[in-house]
Amino acid sequence: MAYDVVVIGSGPGGYSAAVRAGQYGLKTALIEKQNRLGGTCLLVGCIPTKALLHTADVWDYFKNPEQQGIACKDPQLNYPQVLDRKNKIVSKHSKGVDFLMRKNKVDVIRGQATLQGGGRIQVEGPNGSQTVEAKNIILATGSEARMLPGLQPDANQILTNIEILDLPAIPKSIGIIGAGAVGVEFASIFNRFGSKVTVLEMLPRLVPVEDEEISKELEKHFKKAGIRIETSAKAENIRKNSGSVSLSVTLSNGNKEELEFEKLLVAVGRKPNTESVGLENTAVELDRGFVKVDAFQRTAEPGVYAIGDIVAGTPQLAHVATAEGMVAVAHMAGKPSRPINRNRIPGATYTDPGIGSVGLTEAQARAQGFKVKVGKFPFVANSKATILDKHEGFVKVIAEEQFGEILGVHIIGPEAFELVSEAVTAMEAEATVDTMMSTIHAHPTIYEAVGEAFQNVHNLAINI
Repeated sequence: MAYDVVVIGSGPGGYSAAVRAGQYGLKTALIEKQNRLGGTCLLVGCIPTKALLHTADVWDYFKNPEQQGIACKDPQLNYPQVLDRKNKIVSKHSKGVDFLMRKNKVDVIRGQATLQGGGRIQVEGPNGSQTVEAKNIILATGSEARMLPGLQPDANQILTNIEILDLPAIPKSIGIIGAGAVGVEFASIFNRFGSKVTVLEMLPRLVPVEDEEISKELEKHFKKAGIRIETSAKAENIRKNSGSVSLSVTLSNGNKEELEFEKLLVAVGRKPNTESVGLENTAVELDRGFVKVDAFQRTAEPGVYAIGDIVAGTPQLAHVATAEGMVAVAHMAGKPSRPINRNRIPGATYTDPGIGSVGLTEAQARAQGFKVKVGKFPFVANSKATILDKHEGFVKVIAEEQFGEILGVHIIGPEAFELVSEAVTAMEAEATVDTMMSTIHAHPTIYEAVGEAFQNVHNLAINI
């Protein structure tokens, strides 16, 4: 069967691209090898993880209700029910993707796709083999967890983001190798659920892609919460025991220590799924396994586009995949489109406190030669943060000194991953610091802190 567009992979980027193609009236098919639609993000990534994080937030209130004037004797965490809620959320939204495909007249083809070149795709599915032809192909095959050499994940001791989501009980102790978003989010979850958590990071700080002050603030809060943090640390000699995992770690001071955990989560990054999809039959070019694309997501193979975690040069985030899908489909449909701007991509980490960021860090801005002015505002001075009893963190604005161009905004604190949206919009609209200073912020809200940070670029914040 021939299509205008065939999308390979049903994650947020893939299914969104298929929907948009259907909206444009293009004859579209979506190929997915998994039993359910939604990809890593929906099935074993963003959505189930955030469901657990929300439960951890709620559980915090039950553990410490007195500050709210509430008596709650001997609260109990029913972890099987927590998992059931998480699974129901995933199922609901996976079915929602099925509905979107039907609504937008997208054919769903089940099976493993292999590019044959010349717009042909071989699909090996539950009902046998078939060949699909397409004028345009979108590769949206996503990524999978990287594993340390010599290790293999299992359902009990050595875990990735997949296995940890279905642990039947809360472990007494858990070691986490890697302090990127995945590592620190699971540290935040299981610490609040009662596990003894240790985070080991090879680089000098937590969440190393964030502004350095954000990393310091998160480490301070994690240590206060009882999480052991070891940065500039090297883990080696990992071995499974009966009911535990042991490893040797070289600490930042050069000392070596033997550690033992009930579970070990490996969160050292993700590798692109570009093997076994037939790229060798095309002119698609790779860079360390990632697909090279132009501004409109086109690969070197005519008619083949790539989006999401497999793309070289953009972060592996679900919303990036979706945005790139919109660019690709608009381009092939002859519609107006604006290529991805790397400095307008928001980052969101759903720890407690949360993190939201966009644009350049202070160090990056200075390294690029900008004359920088910085405005900061602490949440401890925000009335709504006090009401929420969420005082940790701050908003930090990085601005160009002469014209007030907003170079970056970095937030750690309550709902930071929601608050950053104002900064993303401001930067996309090319608003200046002066524009944001004159933007009225409702009171009492936590997003007032964003407005105050813009005021404080010129040392004019009111509440500090």
